[in-house]
Amino acid sequence: MDIPIQVTRSSMPTLNEYIEEIKDLWESRLLTNQGAKHNQLEVELADYLVVSNVALFTNGHLALEYILEVFQLKGEVITTPFTFASTTHAIVRSGLTPVFADINPNDYTMQTDNLESLITEKTSAIMPVHVYGNICNVKEIERIAQKYNLKVIYDAAHAFGVTVNGESIANFGDASMFSFHATKVFNTIEGGALTFKDSNLKNVIEAYKNFGITGPETVEYIGGNSKMNEFQAAMGLCNLRNVEREIEKRRLVYERYLENLSDVVGIVLPRIAKGVISNYSYFPVLFDSEKISRDEIHHDLMKHNIYTRKYFYPLTNQLECYQSKFAPNYTPIAQLISEKILTLPLYADLHLDDVDRICKIIKTKLVLNQLNIY
Repeated sequence: MDIPIQVTRSSMPTLNEYIEEIKDLWESRLLTNQGAKHNQLEVELADYLVVSNVALFTNGHLALEYILEVFQLKGEVITTPFTFASTTHAIVRSGLTPVFADINPNDYTMQTDNLESLITEKTSAIMPVHVYGNICNVKEIERIAQKYNLKVIYDAAHAFGVTVNGESIANFGDASMFSFHATKVFNTIEGGALTFKDSNLKNVIEAYKNFGITGPETVEYIGGNSKMNEFQAAMGLCNLRNVEREIEKRRLVYERYLENLSDVVGIVLPRIAKGVISNYSYFPVLFDSEKISRDEIHHDLMKHNIYTRKYFYPLTNQLECYQSKFAPNYTPIAQLISEKILTLPLYADLHLDDVDRICKIIKTKLVLNQLNIY
């Protein structure tokens, strides 16, 4: 039987490199609480992302929750349902109400044309999502936010290292959250980070993620525990050394898919916007044929031990936990995309021969279906 091809696979350093990185922890026994590796990773990430302020977290979800709390937001937050559950959960768990904007049909990011119509006297922030590394309309979102005095917090989980017109995506909005989960372009096993403009927030954020402690005998905030430990940070230091090489390998996979599928009728392939330098985080394909569904392709590939992902399906405003709790906000484009989109396997170590095989299965299925053989 063929070795399974997963939709993603973690990038890792060599075992020797990681062992060398963590070796001194057995001497220091300083494993957490902003140790030397944590602090070094913060500095190196600030340099890589070209930002002034970085705060590390044990995961990206808690980073989102804490920045909402640090900003002391109330009322409603406009977001998109075409995202991972974490985005909406962070809003709701912070005592805020999500208001769902529809998405663009070409890049799946938040629509801005109708954004102002969703703003009410209860709106306190906008939380757009850079989906698959596709960049939101940051200039228009900034204009609207300034007009209505709203905070902008980007869910940039997919956008690590992406630049637009030469500027790091980490520099837009009041804050951006990056996920360093094992499946991301850059990982710290689990982990995440906030980048933010206001340097005065640094001490407050650090306190919130450490139980609200601000001194040996003072606890000024009702915080929690979301500190990145030294083993996570060590993995991050190793992976950051190799991330450009890993992105280049992902680019080769991405372009091989395009080479194979660019002339196939019935599908829509991803496009990288002008001025954007991508991290090639995902390869989403929209199956737009009336004769064959996304689910058929998903199941057909699974028969060959190839695992894809319906990413994102269902929409977060359709999740069971939110039934009857919030107005679902009719988002027809997001609904349509969620029923047709499929992310194909993409990771740095995916062999190009396997990409060819995946594409051959897809093309064969589509061609046979068009001939009505199925």
